[in-house]
Amino acid sequence: MASTIKKAAIVLVGLVIIVAIAIPTILHKAGVHPEYNGTTTELPGKRALIITTSHAVLNAPGETTGDATGVFGSELTHPYYTFTDGGMSVDVASIQGAEIPIDPQSFNRPIITPEDKRYLKDSVFQAKVKNSIPIADIDVSQYDIIFLSGGWGAAYDLGQSELLGKKISQAYYSSLSPVIGGVCHGVLGLINAKDNSGQLLIAGRKMTGVTDKQIKELGIAVTPLHPETELRKAGVAFESNTAFIDFFATHVVVDDEKRFVTGQNQNSGLETSHKMMAVIAER
Repeated sequence: MASTIKKAAIVLVGLVIIVAIAIPTILHKAGVHPEYNGTTTELPGKRALIITTSHAVLNAPGETTGDATGVFGSELTHPYYTFTDGGMSVDVASIQGAEIPIDPQSFNRPIITPEDKRYLKDSVFQAKVKNSIPIADIDVSQYDIIFLSGGWGAAYDLGQSELLGKKISQAYYSSLSPVIGGVCHGVLGLINAKDNSGQLLIAGRKMTGVTDKQIKELGIAVTPLHPETELRKAGVAFESNTAFIDFFATHVVVDDEKRFVTGQNQNSGLETSHKMMAVIAER
């Protein structure tokens, strides 16, 4: 009997080890961080700007302590390497400037991506993240693409920044006619932008962002702004895909004018950034 129990325990431990090793593959097959298999674009000489949060604590409004958060890793690394591999020069900015907080959970083994691992060995990119440019110092008229990265931190400062709203408005009307967009909570950076008549710039446009359903499922409703709710308030024609859990879903939307490209969540960064480049290439 003892021998049988011992053998069963060894088998059980072996199964646990196999499952642990297989978890990243299982999640990937289920929809987390899907590969991009579409057409790639080269844009040598063009410039891209990535804007992120500066908020580092997941807490209720008014609280000062909580779990570490910030930008979600892949929502920074996926666009950066898509743009740079396509020949673009890329600047990295944040609401306040200086070091960008990266959500430590986004680099956990089950969900870390090849681009995340590339970042962890890339001293040039790391220096840009450590010394990000404050949005106040950015001349948005110099960029062909402006990408707003998400993550829980973005819920605390992108949608609250009147300055960011003005920068997006200035970019929209600049001579380069940049493609503007982002993923997940990053799209909150669009809600304060206005057109020349003072109306919300995104009203009536097709867009997406992280769903209220995903936020509820992950149990992180403590954040002050939720993208689906805020985009709908701004008059956006909101689109999304769903799954048994929205963490495994993805969706990318190009508005009819082809000036805004938005992605639903952390799974949408690669497709969103490639589509932004494609829009420019098709002009």
